Amino acid sequence: MCMVGTGRVARLLPAAHASVRAIDEVVVWNHRPEGAEALAAEWRAGGWNARASTDLAAAARGADIVSCATLAEAPLVRGEWLAAGSHLDLIGSFTPAMREADPACFAGARTFVDTGEALQKAGDLLGAIAAGTLQANGVQATLAQLCSGERPGRRDAAERTVFKAVGSALEDLAAATLVWRAGAA
Repeated sequence: MCMVGTGRVARLLPAAHASVRAIDEVVVWNHRPEGAEALAAEWRAGGWNARASTDLAAAARGADIVSCATLAEAPLVRGEWLAAGSHLDLIGSFTPAMREADPACFAGARTFVDTGEALQKAGDLLGAIAAGTLQANGVQATLAQLCSGERPGRRDAAERTVFKAVGSALEDLAAATLVWRAGAA
């Protein structure tokens, strides 16, 4: 797994992904190398096989999951780096002016979103639509449709997938409910 970013959300993502599939190694990249080194050390102390990288292209090329949790305004991840069968998470940027991935990341990939609002709010999606690498009706499903089984997710191991999240009040409410229940227990 390649983790792009070192903030609060990034710290949680390897464990989230490991809840549904095995993660052998986490390679972390950040625009500040010392931040990547610190997070890799934190993860190693927690039992993860983790290391920092100053070469985002190499880290992404070697990963089956590339997860971005940044506030980038210019693309960090390039589609040419993503292998067949890889998954790209874009969960940091959340406005039309923000982009974590270039439009080529969407070419030939099945794209999923947290909510339909992502098509109006996500710079990553808007840029890909403008570039013609994603059709406006090319989103395969929302998170709710995936979770309910209404729409399928990945269909085969060679398929490349992208998930774009911009956040929603429903997600915030669900998180708050979980925290409240945990405190009440």
